[in-house]
Amino acid sequence: MKKTVVVGMSGGVDSSVAALLLKEQGYNVIGLFMQNWEETDENGCCTAEEDYADVRRVANLLQIPYYTVNFAKEYMDRVFSYFLAEYRAGRTPNPDVLCNREIKFGPFKRYAESLGADYVATGHYCDILHDGTVHRLLKAKDQSKDQTYFLNQLSQAQLSGVLFPLGRLEKGEVRRIAAENGLATAQKKDSTGICFIGERNFRKFLQTYIPARKGLIKTCDGKTLGEHEGAMYYTLGQRRGLNIGGQKGEEGRWFVVGKDVENNVLYVAHGSEERLYSSGLWMRAVNWIPFAPAAREFRCTGKFRYRQPEQGCTVKIEKDGVFVRFDEKQRAVTEGQYAVFYDGNECIGGGVIERALFE
Repeated sequence: MKKTVVVGMSGGVDSSVAALLLKEQGYNVIGLFMQNWEETDENGCCTAEEDYADVRRVANLLQIPYYTVNFAKEYMDRVFSYFLAEYRAGRTPNPDVLCNREIKFGPFKRYAESLGADYVATGHYCDILHDGTVHRLLKAKDQSKDQTYFLNQLSQAQLSGVLFPLGRLEKGEVRRIAAENGLATAQKKDSTGICFIGERNFRKFLQTYIPARKGLIKTCDGKTLGEHEGAMYYTLGQRRGLNIGGQKGEEGRWFVVGKDVENNVLYVAHGSEERLYSSGLWMRAVNWIPFAPAAREFRCTGKFRYRQPEQGCTVKIEKDGVFVRFDEKQRAVTEGQYAVFYDGNECIGGGVIERALFE
């Protein structure tokens, strides 16, 4: 008897090819489209209807059943509220990581199982090894597209019964397969950025939820250089959009080195970027995949933002949190982002960066 796989279909080329490959492998495939954001503004860029139309075209071509499910309320409660709270606190969150843990591999996976799924699959670029009751998250063949960073918060229960059909394919191969099989999404542009913002201006979007408070831009020694539009809009290391370029002098462009959220002050510097480079970081906790390390101190590699090569580091687990010491100082380690750890080809876990360490 055929095993049933429910594929999370987003209307993009990756999930379309995932469904195609699984059908070719002999599974009974069901497509499931998830809507997480309800846009009522006529100027909004949410493409849910267009994406669902693409799901319908692909599913009809593959001759598989397809359904839609709305998790907008769950997304608002579990992901978007966190996103806003972090920005209010002056941090820079990564809602895509939380969406995977709280929605795609939570309510979505349970809904798929209610449809009779033996397995759940997505178009993520990563691989997985099911070793009995232990589930190991592995990097994708296409290192430039690897998405294990965004899956670092998943539990063993969430990874059980999951398939990642694209784990051993290059992106170019995926597009070729889609084109050769006449999939409507073969040439569709990849989505970028945060899904609920789309192509809109980030500042205008955020202003509709968090009123901007203008404040002072100062140097680290207290000199006032100008006024910012709202500290939440600026990230560590940012150079563009400060509007103080006329004062750059001989030492180059100004860049953000810190925020004082309580007093609504943005601190900048120019010249040497030494202030941006930290020697380590501290985290309250790490979600370990598949289980906590036996040693309280060990060597591994890590990513401290998504688009960066892995960096050598030493991880030390203590009672009051997890301390990470970098082999080489890292630029602009940002509170609210994730530090994600690797042992060779395996993603072993990750957690939220609470603060950078400069000692």
